[in-house]
Formats: sequence, structure tokens, C-alpha cells
Amino acid sequence: MGSIDRESGSEQWRHEFESPITYFSFDAGTGYVTTGEELHAFDTPRGALFDHPPGPPANAPLNPGDGEPAAMECRQCATALERPGDYCLVCRTPNADAVVIDAARDRATVTMLDEETVVGETTITTTPEDGDESIVELRNFTGRIADEVRRKRPETVYVAGERDVIAQLRGDLHHEFFRVPDDDSVAAAVDRRDGRAPEVVDLAPAEKIGGTHSTLIGGRAGMRAVQTVAGHPHVKKIVPGPIENGSTAEGGLRAKATRADGNGNVRLLLRDGATVQENRVVTTAMDRETGERVSDDLDEALAEADFQ
Repeated sequence: MGSIDRESGSEQWRHEFESPITYFSFDAGTGYVTTGEELHAFDTPRGALFDHPPGPPANAPLNPGDGEPAAMECRQCATALERPGDYCLVCRTPNADAVVIDAARDRATVTMLDEETVVGETTITTTPEDGDESIVELRNFTGRIADEVRRKRPETVYVAGERDVIAQLRGDLHHEFFRVPDDDSVAAAVDRRDGRAPEVVDLAPAEKIGGTHSTLIGGRAGMRAVQTVAGHPHVKKIVPGPIENGSTAEGGLRAKATRADGNGNVRLLLRDGATVQENRVVTTAMDRETGERVSDDLDEALAEADFQ
């Protein structure tokens, strides 16, 4: 295929997308698309195909079935989907009910799941900048990840990897994030989906806080930490505990979730200087193992809110 200019490149772009797409990825300013048994590469700023494409990303399948489904069609109406796992706008059917985001600072892999089956994978890359430029670059990076997730309209989003990327991504998406281990995030997400999911509590965070003791240490910071925990969908109620004096004084409010008990409930420890408060957190977890997952999620949310 010969080199083409911007105008004809755009025409070629549309022509190639008429074929079923089995792989779609960005890598360092180059886009990769697999249609049928061919891998195409294009310059993303211009939209023109390369005469001699650069080598594909390491995880790019060269043939259908090599790590990606051969047919990207809606499972309900068989309409060709533009990308793996996309929500079908023809029959309004989701083709992925969960996504797993494994985010490094320069690369994120978004894996689509339909129950426990992997239906597709997309890689998004960026070149980290320094100084003030890094703010815009990170925002653009997470914005592209969020766009990919929105195309799927998933019920559940699992995340792993770089904390700064995930924290920025929380502002781009309205989904509740569930943290999974970094070493094998997809397998961990599938394992979590195998178990019985805890009930979701559809209440505002402020409505979940109550009990005999109404005072929280740390002023506004203490309330913000408690509301961070109360915002978790599997937290049913937070009961503030008595306030005690600790043995050591440390600056600034700190918050941590304890290990779960046999019923899946945890404690939220608040420490403000030498003052300590232990707050009871009632969850919808049905056992210790599920409660530990909720505890891990709470600690992750508290860390991203700078309470740890």
C-alpha cells in the first residue's frame, strides 16, 4: 500500500474501518488496527496509513484468534462493533459487563469482560512530561482511558497499577472502582466475579453516618475521611466511636481501615495528633474474605484522598 496524503489518507481510513475490527490500540503516536488478517498502522495526528508500518506492539495479534476474538459483533443483533466489547447502539445491548484497567504511568491496558470471559483488550500509551506540562499530559491520558471505558458502558470497573493515574481517572469516570492486585489484575478480577457480590447500598454518604457518639476528630478533615469511607457502595453504616488519647503525637489527620471481622465488618481508625478515634463500619460483606476486599478498597480510597 503506497503512502497517501492527509485527504486521501482520511478516505482510506474510512474504507479500512468497513471491515470487522479485531484489535485497536495506540502506541507512541501510532495507531494499530487489525481487520481480517491484516494489521494496519497509521499516523494518529494525520490519519494517514504508513507505507512501511513500524513494528506492532508486543501484544498486537497478527491474525484472528491470536489473543483476540475473530468476530467483533454484537452478541444480540450481530452488528459489527467498531471496537471490542463496545455497547451496541443498534439494539442497545452491552457486550462487556466489566472492564479491568491496568495502568502504568506511560501505558494502560483496558480489558473487557463478559462475565468471566475476556472479550477484548485495548492498550493506550502516553509519553510522560515534566513540570506543568505533566498536568495536561496526564489529564489527556486518563481522558482517553475514560473514553474507552464509556464506550463499553460496564457495570463494574476494576483497577490496578499507578496510584496517580487511577486518582486522576476517578475524576473522569462516575463508576465505583474496585482495586485488584497489580501482578495479574485480569485473573484477580475474574476471581472476584466468581463469588457472590455484596449488596449495594444506595444512600448518600451523609445518610450512612450515625450513632450514640456524633463527634468526629479532625474537624472537616475527619468528616471528609469518614465520608470517603461512607461513599463506598458496600458500606451500610458508620458508627462514630469514643475519642481517646494516644501515646504519640503525629501531625495531620490519618485514617486507616482495619482487618475485617468474621461478619465482614471493619473499623475506621482516625488519628489526629495524639487523639485517636475508632469508628465501626458496617458493610454488606457476608464473610471475612469479602470484608477484606472492602477493607482494601477503603484503604485505597483513603490513600488517594491523602489520608495515609
